[in-house]
Amino acid sequence: MTSDGVVVDEAIRAAWASYRVLDKRTSAEDRREAQQQVEAAVDAHGRAEVSRGTVFLVGVLTGYLIAEQSGSQDRLDPLSDLIPAVIRQLPTFETADPAQVPMATGVLMAAAMGMDTVEWRDQFGQIPPEEALVHGFVLWLLADLFDSMAGRPGVIDQLMRETFDSMAAEKS
Repeated sequence: MTSDGVVVDEAIRAAWASYRVLDKRTSAEDRREAQQQVEAAVDAHGRAEVSRGTVFLVGVLTGYLIAEQSGSQDRLDPLSDLIPAVIRQLPTFETADPAQVPMATGVLMAAAMGMDTVEWRDQFGQIPPEEALVHGFVLWLLADLFDSMAGRPGVIDQLMRETFDSMAAEKS
């Protein structure tokens, strides 16, 4: 596990691949590739680091949703609209453990307050698998909300993949 809110790049990419596994629009072939990407990152960096990547992306998407709405009269208020909207949807995932919702809410609150979500979450120790699963669902819900607000299904996936591609090109 890295420290000080820093997450291995490959773990962040794998966290997004986990979202793609959950997304129904992902083709069977792309889903297999995403699962392989997650497995490779888990093998190389551990499940905990991939979970931290998910927490990082929850912070990024939350911050982006808040920033995109600033200045809009119909904007989502993070505390009264955004966070409750996401948390209320968690029970739709049968495998979401209700005992993990407070920590997921805390991560969303940290993001809404402009804090480093990974650093905030790290103070409570390693992320257990049950909690990691809930963060994955939160990431999916935020991505779905983003797509809904943009009025274009898959737009956030396209944006994230383009971002990852440009980051890879910068490293070359």
